[in-house]
Amino acid sequence: MVRKKNGVEKKKNTIILNQQKKAKRNKSSRKVSNYEEQKTKIIMKKATMAKVVLVFPTRNEETTIKACIEKVKKSKYKPIIIVSDGHSSDKTIEIAKKCNTTVVMPQERLHPGKGAAMIAGIKAALQKNPDVIIFLDADIMNLTSEWIDLLVDSIMVEGYDMSRGWYLRAPSDASVTKLVAKPMLWTFFPEIWHYEQPLSGEIAAKKDVWKKLLQMNPPDGWGIDVWLLIETAMAGFKIREVFLGTKTHRSYISYSTDVSKLAKMGQQVGMAIIQEALKYQRIDNAMQTKV
Repeated sequence: MVRKKNGVEKKKNTIILNQQKKAKRNKSSRKVSNYEEQKTKIIMKKATMAKVVLVFPTRNEETTIKACIEKVKKSKYKPIIIVSDGHSSDKTIEIAKKCNTTVVMPQERLHPGKGAAMIAGIKAALQKNPDVIIFLDADIMNLTSEWIDLLVDSIMVEGYDMSRGWYLRAPSDASVTKLVAKPMLWTFFPEIWHYEQPLSGEIAAKKDVWKKLLQMNPPDGWGIDVWLLIETAMAGFKIREVFLGTKTHRSYISYSTDVSKLAKMGQQVGMAIIQEALKYQRIDNAMQTKV
């Protein structure tokens, strides 16, 4: 009887001991959880205090620029907004000024001149001494402030050097991406061909990244988007693609029924990749491609 009683007591003590150990582990786990939660809150708070400059490269975007500016003003980062205009012939500049944005223009009048507008935008943005500079296309019809938040969070919270938007698009959209950029990157730069949108116009990066890129003589035409991806990757910066949902942009309407309107863009994107392949001694990769 005594043995049975001792056995019960021993079992009871074991249960109590296990419960105490479990309680101790839970307490420790809660401490770690609370610490991580507080740490995350501090990081997020510091991130929202970051100085962000947002640049819209534009040319004849009078129908969309006002709505785009109003949308980005709602971002939690409260970006300083610059419109870098490629010598529009419509009311784009007038509307942008009425929206209390800074307007700059490249000295030389070029068309296509997206790269020139972006270069002018980078220079103007750097004068504001920002933590992050972000570019967005100015013809987006479904832009939301969340796009800015997601792109900048990747840098300020997650620690990437550059973030690039990718999205779902109409099957007939992104012809240059599908038929020029992706196949050529696969050939010459296979380590980065997996990026969904190598020609993304939605790009954010740290100030120092933009400074370095600016020193490397960026192209002044349509080739700049893929050039930025290649040079950033080759420099060893950390890049993240951020899913932004769907993208509806006004320019698609103009070429959706006639992709030959994209011929100049395709040429400039292709030449930008070839020039980069020559620079990084990748041109021989083409000799290994079956034709």
